[in-house]
Amino acid sequence: MFIKVERDSGISEKIFFFVKKLTMDKLDITTPALLFSAISLIMLAFTNRFLSYAQLIRKLHDDYLREQSDVTAAQIRNLRRRLYLTRTMQVLGISSLCLCVVAMFLVYVGIGLWAVYVFGVALLLLIASLVVSIHELRISVGALDLHLRDMDRKLKK
Repeated sequence: MFIKVERDSGISEKIFFFVKKLTMDKLDITTPALLFSAISLIMLAFTNRFLSYAQLIRKLHDDYLREQSDVTAAQIRNLRRRLYLTRTMQVLGISSLCLCVVAMFLVYVGIGLWAVYVFGVALLLLIASLVVSIHELRISVGALDLHLRDMDRKLKK
């Protein structure tokens, strides 16, 4: 079954009006505010992760100065990547939160269509932050695997 759609010069205007009407009815100031608690909890987790990395890096630095092992050097390289990924996760999360506030402001001043677009970008940034978090988690498992392989090697001796 095929539907024939004829194009006229006013169809884009009709679609724009429909989207504008739909967005004004659906997005209110509380919608972006709902993400505040979720983003805050995610940022708390990211900050705790960052602080743990800082403490671990200081410890590994001292260990490496005492005994320069390949495992410690590999852990330091791994932590550098994870630290930069955590920074990226935090920047994306904070940007998402800022855009939620901008979206709330746009709804407040009556620019609902722009608020929808800004809120959409905020959601995309939050998704990107979570995707980077998954990538960082994979790297973390790899770091723990280094330790496990080193312990296995020492146990077999």
